[in-house]
Amino acid sequence: MTHYDAIVIGTGQSGPALARRLAASGMTVAIIERKLFGGTCVNTGCTPTKALVASAYAARMVARAGEFGVMVEGTPRVDMKKVTARMEAIFAPSTQGVERSLRQAERMTVYHDHARFVSPRQVEVAGEVLSADRIFVNVGGRALVPDMPGLDKVDYLTNSSLLKLDVLPRHLIVIGGSYIGLEFAQIYRRFGSEVTVIEMSSRLVSREDEDVSQGIHDILAAEGINIRLNAKCITVGKSGNDITAGVECTDGPPQVAGSHLLLAVGRRPNTDDLGLDKAGVAMDERGYIKVDDQLRTNVPGIWALGDCNGRGAFTHTSWNDFEIVAGNLLDKDERRVSDRIPAYGLFIDPPLGRVGMTEAQVRQSGRPALIATMAMEDVGRAYEKSETLGFMKVLVDQETKQFLGASILGVSGDEAIHPIMDLMYAKAPYTVMLRAMHIHPTVSEFLPTLLGDLKPL
Repeated sequence: MTHYDAIVIGTGQSGPALARRLAASGMTVAIIERKLFGGTCVNTGCTPTKALVASAYAARMVARAGEFGVMVEGTPRVDMKKVTARMEAIFAPSTQGVERSLRQAERMTVYHDHARFVSPRQVEVAGEVLSADRIFVNVGGRALVPDMPGLDKVDYLTNSSLLKLDVLPRHLIVIGGSYIGLEFAQIYRRFGSEVTVIEMSSRLVSREDEDVSQGIHDILAAEGINIRLNAKCITVGKSGNDITAGVECTDGPPQVAGSHLLLAVGRRPNTDDLGLDKAGVAMDERGYIKVDDQLRTNVPGIWALGDCNGRGAFTHTSWNDFEIVAGNLLDKDERRVSDRIPAYGLFIDPPLGRVGMTEAQVRQSGRPALIATMAMEDVGRAYEKSETLGFMKVLVDQETKQFLGASILGVSGDEAIHPIMDLMYAKAPYTVMLRAMHIHPTVSEFLPTLLGDLKPL
């Protein structure tokens, strides 16, 4: 048995950063990765998908070139092999860099194999038992494959396997109308595929406000994406060379036929083969590791970070998990999950930036509040770029004057949301931004104008 001061299982966003901090503090650290160094973001999430988003944006702008007075000779086409090669060239160095930096770190030992708990203080990896007084779990998650009738009879793709596809689907059927599914739907529509999105709910991304969901629907429908809502009892099958999806919808034919099928119905944590029962670590009914406000499990000396703890499903929440654990353990800086403000983006084009409470949540809370909205067609930057779909919406506490939440769906929405977020962390009143002078011409310059139109909710 080999003893370390700390063991880190998994190399997503929080694991490597925490391992480096622990080793730099003088601890001996074992870090274990069973598959790809860097986790979901680097290998199958943010980095590769945003590379595809960039290629899809280029394709879209070439198609629209004439609107801007730019004449393109001939018929443009998308070379999927070159698109895939560009994507791989972008994310591969990140994967390699994570592994290289860990192997070169002092007091760090890297194991490239599967880890399983054998006791609360022991982990078995590659036939060797390692022990430590502190063990940190950062094993991430993977695509959820639902128990759907007929799925065992057809080939299907997930967000991971779709990235390996270097041909253009004739017709991509996407089951799931939320963040992952919609990003891929727009990407492949812009590449030239016919795309149909099938969603069981009555609207896309149903966690958002109804006006946001409708705005997203309008953006995607305007590009020719077929959207089927209220799809009940979804079944899949084969018809010749096609994959078919049977849906019971209020509108449209009962069956959709396509060449490829993408499942984008959610994620599940990679906790089912870790031996957590041997360590006595508690999980919820979906397999997420239960943690407290400082990411400690019910077993002293074991922490869970990143997607596997169910406290956030984003790269930035995983990184913040690292900051919370490192702050409490190494910096004498008491930090908590409850200190952070929910924030995320939907990276269709134009994107959605979201922070804090939705309008529905504010209404449900019953607190006195103010609201203001502005159409993106009234924002100079959007108008100049001929990208006027979407809107901005802010919510403010009527008594404290502090921001409660905001949605920016439109050009630069993923960036323009941050000034609001920063003021929320500062607990500053909205009047600070109302009196600010922003740079022209930008999207953010209209935030003070938007705040000048606040009205009771």
